[in-house]
Formats: sequence, structure tokens, C-alpha cells
Amino acid sequence: MTIKLYGFWRSIASFRVRVALRLKGIEFEEISIDILSGKQFEPGYDAINPAHALPALVHDGNLLIQSLPIMEYLDQLYPGHPLLPAGAKDRAYVRALALVTVADTHPLTVPRVRNYLAKTFNAGQDAVHDWAGHWISEGFETYERLLTQRPPAPFAAGASPGLADICIAGHIASADLFKFKTSAFPAVAALGARCFAIPAFASSHPFAKPGAPKQA
Repeated sequence: MTIKLYGFWRSIASFRVRVALRLKGIEFEEISIDILSGKQFEPGYDAINPAHALPALVHDGNLLIQSLPIMEYLDQLYPGHPLLPAGAKDRAYVRALALVTVADTHPLTVPRVRNYLAKTFNAGQDAVHDWAGHWISEGFETYERLLTQRPPAPFAAGASPGLADICIAGHIASADLFKFKTSAFPAVAALGARCFAIPAFASSHPFAKPGAPKQA
């Protein structure tokens, strides 16, 4: 049965799952749900994912939501190109790196939060942009400290990219969307360059997806 991924070009959480699928060589069909125009609330998608969020993955009749459990689910079913290392300590480290963006920073920059700031507190476009930039920078600062303390070799947990690298690359993609630079964070930038040199990452970047605006 074909795996269906409900995503959107701008969705960083969808980016994570997209990279995981491509690293593992898993064929999938991606269905676009335009979260900027509210398509996630329409009855058709509500029937698929009542959480009204992206991504959603349908496999063998089962619905999975939230990027981290989706990636771990794929890792268990498709062991080729493992996303998590074997040892408990390394697994904990990789999950911690992933959560710096997945739990601590990215949730503060998503459309529903930006819309709430604008509607409830009358925050202007510049203020909302600065809000997103603050939390993206917070994530970069944390990653820079962690990656300096334990340098990638060449990826976060060894010789090949995995769960942590996908999440850090997603954080970089968030910065790209908001036009923030990584130059002040050399360890993060170097890891990102190694990731985006890999087709699974490059082809999954928001700007590489149909519907994305053309970049100057």
C-alpha cells in the first residue's frame, strides 16, 4: 500500500518526515494541505486528522501524526538507513537534540502562534517576524553550544545523518523561510551544509517544493 504524507511546502514538520522517507528510500505520495489558507480545518482533512496539523501519514490504514513518532515508526518498520543509533546513551542524545527544535522553539513560530499574536495582541508583521527570529536564534544558540561540546563526526551521531540531523536541518530551513542567517553559528552551519549536500535533504527543502515562492 502506498504511504500517503499530508504535508505542505512551508511545513517544517512535514520537511522532517519527507527527509526521513527519502533517506530510507521509501516511496510515498505527498498530498498538499495549504495551512496558510486554512485548508487544515476543512471537513475533508478534518476527517483524516482531527488535530488539524501537519504532517499526517497514512500507512496500511493507520493514521500517524507528529513528526517525531512518525519518524520513529518508520525507523522500526524500515530498518535500512537507521535514524537512531543503537546505544541508549546515544539515542537519548539524539532525541534531546531533536527536541531542541521540535519541542522548545519551532512550536513558537508556527502559523497558529503567529496568527494569535497578530489577532490577540495586534502585533504587526515586523513584530511577529522578530518574534520568530528570536526563537529561531535561541535554538541556534543551544545547538551551537551542544555541537561545539560534542562535534559532529561528521553527523550528530556518527557517519550518516539521522533523526537529530533531520531536525537541525529543519531548524535551518525555518531560518531560511524567515530570511535569517546561520553565519553566527559555524558548527550548526557546517552540519547543515553537510546535510543539504545530500539529495534527500536538498529535495525536501521548502523552497524546492511545488508551490514555494521563487527565490532571488
